[in-house]
Amino acid sequence: MSSSTSPADGGPADVDRALLAALARDGRASYTELAERVGLSVSAVHQRVRRLEQRGLITGYRACLDAGELGLGLTAFVAITPLDVDRAEEAPGKLAHLTAIEACHSVAGAESYLLKVRVASTQALEDLLREIRSLANASTRTTVVLSTVFEDRPPV
Repeated sequence: MSSSTSPADGGPADVDRALLAALARDGRASYTELAERVGLSVSAVHQRVRRLEQRGLITGYRACLDAGELGLGLTAFVAITPLDVDRAEEAPGKLAHLTAIEACHSVAGAESYLLKVRVASTQALEDLLREIRSLANASTRTTVVLSTVFEDRPPV
């Protein structure tokens, strides 16, 4: 007899966490594959996943794209500080249509927002920075990414 245990041996929260981790690694995993990983029946896994979706723990499924292969080989973080601090909260809305901005985070500190951007070249980055400063009426501070060790790790 094996001394290892499956997530199903723990408790409902352990099974849910194992399902969330498996789906975060492979959102296309079949219910059969998930059932094998957590030691439950396919129908039980289907019900659990549906409940996790209904509770908002799973917010969607997406394809992960290779930015470099898409010609967007330059990644940078752009900290923005709106020049009019009373209108700082307007900046994200003014920038939302710029598809080069992958993420916008409101941050504590000297800057108001931190943007993650992906572009094709330094010239494209310079053009984007000019547009960001103009649209958001903000100053910017940019850090160019040389390489990425890891990214988009699931929180479970």
